[in-house]
Amino acid sequence: MGFDPLEFLETAVETPSHETVEPMRALLCDCLATNGIEPTVHDGGSVLASKGAMDGPHIVLNTHLDTVAPHVPAEREGDVLHGRGSCDAKGPLAAMLAAFLDCDPDRGRLTLAVTPDEELRSHGAAALVPSLDLDGDHGDAVIVGEPTGLDVCTAGKGRFEGTVRVEGESAHAAEPHTGTNAITGAAAAIEAIGEFGERPGALSAHPDLGAPTLTPTVVEGGTATNQVPAGCEIVVDRRSVPPETATDFERDLDDYLRERLDSSVSFTLTERETPFLEAFETPVDSGVIDSFRDAGCEPRPFTAATEASYFAREAPTVVFGPGDLADADGPVAHAEREYVRLPEVERAAALLGQILTPLFRRTGT
Repeated sequence: MGFDPLEFLETAVETPSHETVEPMRALLCDCLATNGIEPTVHDGGSVLASKGAMDGPHIVLNTHLDTVAPHVPAEREGDVLHGRGSCDAKGPLAAMLAAFLDCDPDRGRLTLAVTPDEELRSHGAAALVPSLDLDGDHGDAVIVGEPTGLDVCTAGKGRFEGTVRVEGESAHAAEPHTGTNAITGAAAAIEAIGEFGERPGALSAHPDLGAPTLTPTVVEGGTATNQVPAGCEIVVDRRSVPPETATDFERDLDDYLRERLDSSVSFTLTERETPFLEAFETPVDSGVIDSFRDAGCEPRPFTAATEASYFAREAPTVVFGPGDLADADGPVAHAEREYVRLPEVERAAALLGQILTPLFRRTGT
């Protein structure tokens, strides 16, 4: 009896993976072993399995084990499976696993690489990517599994996060003029943040991804109700487009705020152990895009930040999978109503199988 991606998917969605991925990692490893593939667990916690040899292109199928909280149990209604991770990203995982098990490359190597913490800080992907020995000049390519409605996504925005700090001077609220109110300063900073994209020399809109965005998301300031606050912090979310890097953004926003306001306002990126997810863009003439286009998949950009950012630095990378981030009724991925259509999972597996053969025959991108 062969591998059943829908049976695997339902079991996977029933398996909580929002606090720890250990049960989900065990499920995947057991499934691979049962189907005659010996998996390994990388130092960063990623599950790896490979077929073929290094005598041609290296194609990597990547998605992730973890989900956001809270866990939502699996519930099947006809051809629709509801539950946490059904589309982000256990549906893509089931399709990739089916394609991987069914593929037998006559040249080149196929790797399934499933990371443990894409929804958090991407420690798994950051540790894994350098070890994969990817080279776009050799025809290597990466397919990242996320809900794209079976379109092939060839570019994606990045995501940066940091804090605008406003310094003031505390005083008694009865004599506010004797101090400097940091919350008042924060109001001016928020206004300036809203006009960051309109400054001279601002990053232009990307032809596919549109304009970058900068959104204040958290404001914290003050310690007492009868005291002029001496400090206020504003957390901002940046959705970047090529060619902006995290370093570019940090420098540009800090310079802009200091010039527009004064030296009491500054910006720094949030400290993290792994690189930020930067925007990526794969050339439209890449072999991996041609293979998807030949299979009838429409190219388009992806609207969320993904670990494709890491892989795209090494080889042409696209995002593909069953399910949708949102539909006409609102959010799907990360929402209580998360779901995936099961025929779409089967179709995704078939499409992956259809594009892998020509990919292995290509000698370049």
